[in-house]
Amino acid sequence: MKRAVRSAEMLYRLLKLPLPAFSEDIPTFPTFVPLEFLRRMIPGDPSDPLLRQVLPIDKEHLPQPGFVSDPVGDLDSLASAGLIHKYQARALVIATGACGVHCRYCFRREFPYSDAGSRRENWKPAIDYVANRPDVQEVILSGGDPLTLTDSNLLELISRMDAIAHVKRIRIHTRMPIVIPQRITESLVQELRNTRATTWVVVHTNHANELDHEVIARLAMLSDSGIPILNQAVLLSGVNDTEDALVELFTKLIDHRIIPYYLHQLDRVRGASHFEVSVDRGLQLMGKIRSRLPGYAVPTYVSERAGEKSKTPL
Repeated sequence: MKRAVRSAEMLYRLLKLPLPAFSEDIPTFPTFVPLEFLRRMIPGDPSDPLLRQVLPIDKEHLPQPGFVSDPVGDLDSLASAGLIHKYQARALVIATGACGVHCRYCFRREFPYSDAGSRRENWKPAIDYVANRPDVQEVILSGGDPLTLTDSNLLELISRMDAIAHVKRIRIHTRMPIVIPQRITESLVQELRNTRATTWVVVHTNHANELDHEVIARLAMLSDSGIPILNQAVLLSGVNDTEDALVELFTKLIDHRIIPYYLHQLDRVRGASHFEVSVDRGLQLMGKIRSRLPGYAVPTYVSERAGEKSKTPL
């Protein structure tokens, strides 16, 4: 993470692309791209599907009707510092505000992490909340990205949640195995295996090109240890909004024991309007991939709507 690319100008130079004539400064959401992810991009191709996910463009500066700072109502669902409780039987802990990559469509790109309590010293309210709610059977660790924490800090949080008897499952939502696969180590996998609660890992991959040999090998370490892996993807214009791109992604996932879980309609966060694909187009694509893939390879196409008690299947 210390070696990550932190400016659009450097991103353009490293990929041998002509510099654009605009200022990319977005102080609330700066460029952040690890070199491990950058190496999977095609130099000289401004349409590379991995590059498009992380490259700031001028359209981000233009306000668009309906695109807001908190499109899924996270702030209204804060039940304690660092904990979001929207859905029955499960609660989400904002383990950290740090992430291993800044995806330009991120629905939490303007989330006030410091104010909402996402640092290690602020975990206690979230832990106390879960301990006092026997109806919460599943804890989701999110952020940011919980795997940007050191092993000692991550395992401290996991062990404290694992010590709560009514917590049956701990789910880790992470993009780190995709963008910096070396984060998955034998020692970490062993610790995750040893929890009393069942550990699940949900990764975030949008395009088959993200799944290179190293990523697949590291994810296999989790699968080989009996830790189930699910994938969430977002339907993104210019990235994966074709039948072949989605079929290739979902096929590659199941070939390596990763279950396609959700395909998300874009959350309408401010600055991401250029990624939006219409729901009609999404439904057409789902119909086509359903005819080409076995049922377990077809994710549920969903939208997250503020105030609803679950994701909304489309």
